[in-house]
Amino acid sequence: MKNIYRPIEGILEEIITETSNIKTFVIRSKEDFSFRAGQFIELSIPGIGEAPFTPSSDPNVKEKIDVTVMKAGRVTSLLHSAQKNISLGIRGPYGKGYPLEKFFGKDVLIIGGGVGLAPLRSLLFSLFAQIDKYNKVVLRYGARSPADIVYKQAIPEWAKLNKVDIMTTVDVGSPDWQGNVGLITTVLNDLPVDVKNAVAIVCGPPIMMKFVNLKLLDLGFDPKDIYLSMEKNMSCGLGKCGHCRLGKYYTCKDGPVFTYAQLQGINDIWD
Repeated sequence: MKNIYRPIEGILEEIITETSNIKTFVIRSKEDFSFRAGQFIELSIPGIGEAPFTPSSDPNVKEKIDVTVMKAGRVTSLLHSAQKNISLGIRGPYGKGYPLEKFFGKDVLIIGGGVGLAPLRSLLFSLFAQIDKYNKVVLRYGARSPADIVYKQAIPEWAKLNKVDIMTTVDVGSPDWQGNVGLITTVLNDLPVDVKNAVAIVCGPPIMMKFVNLKLLDLGFDPKDIYLSMEKNMSCGLGKCGHCRLGKYYTCKDGPVFTYAQLQGINDIWD
């Protein structure tokens, strides 16, 4: 029987600089490790501590896992200063992933902000692997500036795929930026989706998710068809510490993927 408390060992194989404060860490696991898009792991630096992250890699790849991390706190700062070939611990996976089977035959609208595209990357890989099961995949992504865009090389390649529509916007442009300038909500008008046969998935900073959610409701999306990645103050990953309580839910056990229909009526969900 699997010990849910025991981390497996992984070796930090590659470090990719995405932006000035975001890096992707490629970790080769010493045991095959599987997860569903939307689930999260606890990543530990032995003797230092651990923190929860949603993998950004392809769930179909079992021997390696990517974690895209913004430098923010103690553990993330130590990760950002780490060197290749160190040993890390991987605990999990935990939580509930995206119910991909419910998306079959529909338009799938994905909206990400900043480093929020990281958890969505594993979802995109899952969708691309079975693209014929979906009507189309529409990605709308926003960053503060062109320099803050993650996966800069990958996004143009994704846009070439069949049945995939991508638009990126930045809050503040630059002289060589040719794309849209404006908040993420400015690229949510005239969407190429059938709202009555679509689902929307949102991940990003809380304030961004709040206004995107309001916009989606204005566009006519049913609350049960809006999926929110609520990575809120998770710590133990097992519903024991209570840090991630969200109304009657524990984010780590009942989420982190929720529909807005589940969260309606809960106060301060965006805090």
